[in-house]
Amino acid sequence: MSNLNSDLLQNMSFVRPEYFYISGFSGIPFTKYYFIFLFFTYIIAVFGNSFVIFIILTDRSLHIPKYIAIFNLALADFGETNALIPNLMKTFLFDSQYISYEACLANMFFVFFFSNIQALTLVVLAYDRFIAICLPLRYHAIVNNSIMTLALFTAWSFCTALVGTTVALITRLSLCKSNVVKSYFCDHGPIYTMACNDNTINSVMGKLCTVLFVNVPVIAIAVSYLGVFLALIRITTWAGRLKALKTCVSHLLVVGVFFLPTIGTNIATLFFTLHPNARIINTSLSLAIPPMLNPIIYVLNTKEFKDFVLKMLKQRAGSRARVLAK
Repeated sequence: MSNLNSDLLQNMSFVRPEYFYISGFSGIPFTKYYFIFLFFTYIIAVFGNSFVIFIILTDRSLHIPKYIAIFNLALADFGETNALIPNLMKTFLFDSQYISYEACLANMFFVFFFSNIQALTLVVLAYDRFIAICLPLRYHAIVNNSIMTLALFTAWSFCTALVGTTVALITRLSLCKSNVVKSYFCDHGPIYTMACNDNTINSVMGKLCTVLFVNVPVIAIAVSYLGVFLALIRITTWAGRLKALKTCVSHLLVVGVFFLPTIGTNIATLFFTLHPNARIINTSLSLAIPPMLNPIIYVLNTKEFKDFVLKMLKQRAGSRARVLAK
């Protein structure tokens, strides 16, 4: 009988706040300059990734496995940028740090979903480079458009299921401790720790997502490049090694930009006590910077993209010359 009364009391006191308050950058000096920086980051990321998507869609010669994966990465970058930065800019422009419960869960889902898609796409691209360098004669048999599309579809399905479940489990929590989210967006950890009822499953899901979308991708990429470097050693000439390595430069830069800030923060917390503001700035940059830099890295380091840009410039110059001639 006492257990029944306890359950009834818990159900009666179930709390689901109408709004959350995103404390985010409160108390950080010169915040307005950081928001201005984020605004330019957003503009570059949106136009850069839209440009990469446009090039791959319009140039039929790029409808091959590697560029299907790069298209997927640009799509994820575009999605994550629009899930994260507009909400931050709303806070800056309208001085509004409140977000409704439903909008908060949607924000949580899309930020983590697109970020995790980026991580898995980088693994797929590492697999592509591994096969291209270690098994070049079998590349077209092992990696084709169908296989690449299936791999990316699997990544999207897996992220939808796992991130969707993680976010949905928030709805079972009675969030009665506070409605202040100590982060710059509707972050999973700061929200589930507000619960007064049992949040063990939420903690487990958070740790599981970290392992599957940070630790496992880093290990998989490291193992693939270990195989690549062993294959490069077997190439007899330095010219051959450099030519093969050059095809990996863009991917390695993107991997570094995406994973190193997160890994650096995690390592730093093992040895130092990071100020909450320092953690917020670093983690926000680790989400905002990669979508801006990725299209720049690929356009500047990929011959096909540079050739497309040069062709467009020549066509524009030719059409302008014809207009002037008339």
